[in-house]
Amino acid sequence: MRYFNALKALVAAILQNRKLLWQMTKRDFRQRYLGSYLGILWAFIQPTITILIFWFVFQIGFKAMPVDNFPFILWLVCGMFPWFFFSESIQSSATSILESSYLVKKIVFRVELLPIVKIVSALIVHIFFVAVLFLMFAAYGYSVSIYNLQILYYFFAMFCLSLGISWLTSSLTVFLRDVGQFVAMMIQFGFWATPIFWSLKILPAKYAIFFKLNPAYYFIEGYRQSFIYHEWFWEHLHLTAYFWAVTFFVMFVGAVCFKKLRPHFADVL
Repeated sequence: MRYFNALKALVAAILQNRKLLWQMTKRDFRQRYLGSYLGILWAFIQPTITILIFWFVFQIGFKAMPVDNFPFILWLVCGMFPWFFFSESIQSSATSILESSYLVKKIVFRVELLPIVKIVSALIVHIFFVAVLFLMFAAYGYSVSIYNLQILYYFFAMFCLSLGISWLTSSLTVFLRDVGQFVAMMIQFGFWATPIFWSLKILPAKYAIFFKLNPAYYFIEGYRQSFIYHEWFWEHLHLTAYFWAVTFFVMFVGAVCFKKLRPHFADVL
């Protein structure tokens, strides 16, 4: 029971310190791009250039065939944009405590907010790309649908999974600096192990089930259900139940690990 109280206490800390969290997020944005001429714009330029390259290579160069009668580029960005958010939030939050070690040594500071600042920063950029996603669909002649509203649900789903992972990795990185490198390696592996560039339909059913065990598959496919296939998340009840079971387990483990290691952060840093 005390472990569940640890998770409850961390979630309560987020709600109680939401104003401080927002101030720290704005500060994180400014510091990340301080000294560059374009400043915060760099947060949006790099992913935009990446998408333009993919569009040119696959749509113009390789002339990729439509997927399920949808232009390949639209099908692709529906998977790329949520992955950008997920990978950025996971990778940046893993070293969040190390980057702000001076705050950790302050007894009154809520250290559990540091990983969340990175996730919220990534979410702000992600909201911009969701707006770009709507514009791209409009440019191809597809109108707004009521199914698009459920991306708010997938926002929440990605945030919860990222939060659990960030509590776990950020606390472990304080003691094992190699964790940050391991996270970067797993993100690279996860990119190709998740059906972002390729459709799961090309695999036999007996193999496809293993890729569905990847939690990232849930929100990648969820974006496509919201924009392309027009399906509600509750129509895939088993997949939804599995995702939330994994997410709550990760949040639980992350909260317990963070609570146990938190008293030793200042000594190590």
